Amino acid sequence: MIGKFCCGFTQFCLSCMTDGLIVFVRYNLGPGVAVELREEASVAELKKVVGSQQGVQPENLRVLFAGRELPHTATLQGCDLPDQSTVHVVLPSSGSSSQPLLLQERLSWGREEKQDRLTRLDLSSFRLPSTLTGLAVVLEGSHVGRDDGGAQREEVQAAGVRTCSTFFVYCKSCRSVQPGKLRVRCRSCKQMTLTLSRGPSCWDDVLLPGRIHGVCQSDSCHGNEAQFFMKCASHPTTDNDPSVALDLIMSNTRDVPCIACTDVMDVVLVFQCPKRHVICLDCFRRYCETRLNERQFVHHPEIGYSLPCAAGCIDSLIKELHHFRVLGDEQYGRYLQYGAEECLLTIGGLMCPSPGCGAGLLPPDGSRRVQCDKQVGCGFVFCRDCREGYHEGACQPQQPLPSGEASQGFVVGEKASLRGRWDQASLLLIQKSTKRCPQCSVPVERNGGCMHMQCPLCRAEWCWLCGVPWNRECMGTHWFG
Repeated sequence: MIGKFCCGFTQFCLSCMTDGLIVFVRYNLGPGVAVELREEASVAELKKVVGSQQGVQPENLRVLFAGRELPHTATLQGCDLPDQSTVHVVLPSSGSSSQPLLLQERLSWGREEKQDRLTRLDLSSFRLPSTLTGLAVVLEGSHVGRDDGGAQREEVQAAGVRTCSTFFVYCKSCRSVQPGKLRVRCRSCKQMTLTLSRGPSCWDDVLLPGRIHGVCQSDSCHGNEAQFFMKCASHPTTDNDPSVALDLIMSNTRDVPCIACTDVMDVVLVFQCPKRHVICLDCFRRYCETRLNERQFVHHPEIGYSLPCAAGCIDSLIKELHHFRVLGDEQYGRYLQYGAEECLLTIGGLMCPSPGCGAGLLPPDGSRRVQCDKQVGCGFVFCRDCREGYHEGACQPQQPLPSGEASQGFVVGEKASLRGRWDQASLLLIQKSTKRCPQCSVPVERNGGCMHMQCPLCRAEWCWLCGVPWNRECMGTHWFG
């Protein structure tokens, strides 16, 4: 039986093809075709199959996967290519010179051309410094994967080593916060045929354009700029199903207690304040709901309505407003309504005070008598000054609103705020700043950058967080963090 996937792949009855490895191949950006290979097949065998189908010499083909070219002699499993993965197979561009020279030329062109930013926000204060120089290994022409890589990963997993995601997203399909995976494509042609010059080492590398370059292997495409995007890791997704990156939410690998409840939770939010205060998601949700009920969200002309650090730190507004999706659909709807109401009030409008109405009104200036529009509201007539039913004469005195902490339903203790600091916890990790290479056991120090490590002695590539050979799972779930 042959049909079509929604993403354009040719669909085979995979239940009848369980003896081997199924790989979806896109040749020169054509439709994806399922190819069955032996589980221990090499990249060279895949090239031979595609070459015979397309009538080209296998040695002229390049197999691209996850921002890198797969070595000719490596096995598919050694390159961490799971069953039913999608790879791009391309022919080198006609008349092209060597890849290192081409990469150097395109990088020079990218530096000379002024890049337009896609964001108005200053992201330099994100949780990883934008000037961080790391140990990202050049992927172009590097040796990725080893024949025994899969066996080593199985041994590490059997030993109980914890693997975790440092990327989290808001997934529209799941309608909740979920672990995310990082993917990369060419900004020009939008195809995942770009081989990177280096891996990302901070959020600025991912969120800001023009930070990382490479070489696009698509025919007739001269793009050299990488475009990163996030996808939900909880379910299968298509290339056209991205999710919103929640850069402040991360795994609590440093076991920092929450500044509100003082519990150590697995997933936390780290505020953008200088002290990097940590709050668990349950307390963050309660913090947002309390401030929403108190109408204490802060307006910023570029960000919108946001909240600062729960400990009261200055210059700590949350810049990515999708973090408030933690509230859930109902409360997030209230947050959107609150923003619309506050916008109306700033231009001299009023909200109908009648219970259950709340219609937005723009009454004429100078009139105390205001009537709610019956077409959008309830028709209630009220006094503009005291918001009570309309009356002649002076308004009745009202009780003053409580001020200070008496009006706040969410207060962070001083001792808890001192303990719940992300960077303070990192001082305790200095003694753990070195790990042994999983291949030769030489101690290796990580002084920043991404999780992609390369041993200075044996040149083995491995993941700092997992301690296993560098693989697609590490690249997708915790490339940096």
